[in-house]
Amino acid sequence: MAATAVLGAGLLSGCGSSSDSSDTKTITVFAAASLKQVFTQLGTKYESAHPGTKVTFSFAGSSDLVAQLNQGAPADVFASADQANMDKAVKGGRITDKPQTFATNVLTIVTPPGNPAHIGSLADLSKSGLRLVVCAPQVPCGSATKKVTSGAGVSISPVSEESSVTDVLAKVTSGQADAGLVYVTDAAGAGTKVTTVNFPESATAVNTYPIATVADSKNAAAAEDFVTLVTGPDGQQALQQAGFGRP
Repeated sequence: MAATAVLGAGLLSGCGSSSDSSDTKTITVFAAASLKQVFTQLGTKYESAHPGTKVTFSFAGSSDLVAQLNQGAPADVFASADQANMDKAVKGGRITDKPQTFATNVLTIVTPPGNPAHIGSLADLSKSGLRLVVCAPQVPCGSATKKVTSGAGVSISPVSEESSVTDVLAKVTSGQADAGLVYVTDAAGAGTKVTTVNFPESATAVNTYPIATVADSKNAAAAEDFVTLVTGPDGQQALQQAGFGRP
């Protein structure tokens, strides 16, 4: 009787454990900060189409993400805001599949609403006393900033260099900066929180966005499905609606 009771309890306990785990799969996507809004939307779409699979994200500057990857951080998908950081992940052995380019982006200037500093061009960013915020050089948006300003012969003296484009945007929307250089997609996402000043020189630094599955993914098939969503018609439509250029 006692043995039967113990066995029965064990079976019930086992059934309860199985029910709790419910066989839910999770894929972790490391993605450039500029992709936060559109990838969050695509993650919801993916989960609706793949019941039992959850998508979690880690958004940050691409240079920070690839450093984490090459230090062994677990992930299933990596989407970079430039090819250089994807190449680092490939060199580090975390990416073995051929990355696919899925979007492009360019810079624009954002100011607080109404443009109180009267910024009208890239050259205006060299104004004395201007509180300018940009991305750090190792971040894709920082690399693009350096390429654009150097090519145009514009000397800038930023008061801060941030680790991600979203941090630059936050400094402007919070009133801590008079101007910032961000991607056109970030400016569009901010809406009326900023005034946008486009400049023709931005075309000299077009960032390409590659995506790939991580070599040691625990859910490789699900990771590949997410990449397929991003590179397929639904993903491309969402990206272009968010302001990204075609790959």
